[in-house]
Amino acid sequence: MDGHWPVPDVLAYLTGRWHTRRTVRDLAGDVTGRFEGTTVFRAAADGELLCHESGTLTWRGGTRPAGRTLRYTAGGAPGTAEVRFADGRPFHTLDLGTGHHVAEHPCAADRYRGEFTVRDRDHWHLVWRVRGPAKDLLLSTGYTREN
Repeated sequence: MDGHWPVPDVLAYLTGRWHTRRTVRDLAGDVTGRFEGTTVFRAAADGELLCHESGTLTWRGGTRPAGRTLRYTAGGAPGTAEVRFADGRPFHTLDLGTGHHVAEHPCAADRYRGEFTVRDRDHWHLVWRVRGPAKDLLLSTGYTREN
């Protein structure tokens, strides 16, 4: 599968604690930053999987706390999920049945294209390419399971 590791159950695979390292590049301004922290996926009472990312972002000469929360629900087929923002707005679908997925998300006039690649039981990678009148970004994130 070209280095991809199939995931029959996305929610089970993601559940747990992941060390998170992200490179953030503003291609228009030739600026590079980084995020380092932890992403925790835990079951919620309503059957959702809550994803909470927290850490530090070093960007444009400063370092500050950063984080976000997403909600994952099981999709209609094995290996799939629906991803929503913390407030319930739809973000994207996710299908890791083959270990690889490309997602799209429109954000005002900007377009997000995410490429998910599962390497093995303990490693996956996500690259978001953001293009539009307001943004020209490349965000590359590696996740390593913490035991």
